[in-house]
Amino acid sequence: QVQLVESGGGLVQAGGSLRLSCATSGRTFSSYNMGWFRQAPGKEREFVAGISWNGGSTYYADSVKGRFTISRDNAKNLVYLQMNSLRPEDTALYYCAASTTSYGPANKRYDYWGQGTQVTVSS
Repeated sequence: QVQLVESGGGLVQAGGSLRLSCATSGRTFSSYNMGWFRQAPGKEREFVAGISWNGGSTYYADSVKGRFTISRDNAKNLVYLQMNSLRPEDTALYYCAASTTSYGPANKRYDYWGQGTQVTVSS
């Protein structure tokens, strides 16, 4: 069992930056691929970024490529999402998720989910 707790969300002006963190429980964190997803009001949950179990591979949605960076620290059981050049359309509830089989966009392949942290970008 893996428990995930996101933090770091908040209110920021367009063009600003935030860094989200996802703290995980369990001694098997390093065996999981990790992903970040987001869901805006009235919209479906969408993939943002993913990272392989050892941090060697990453995958980004086109909408955030070049602005967001996913990383992980297996010694601290943490995964991060650095978000730069934020836009109002980035406003959403951001979730981290863990998967034994994928770090891609298919949310059905993720086994564990956090409760989310709210990011609001004002124009």
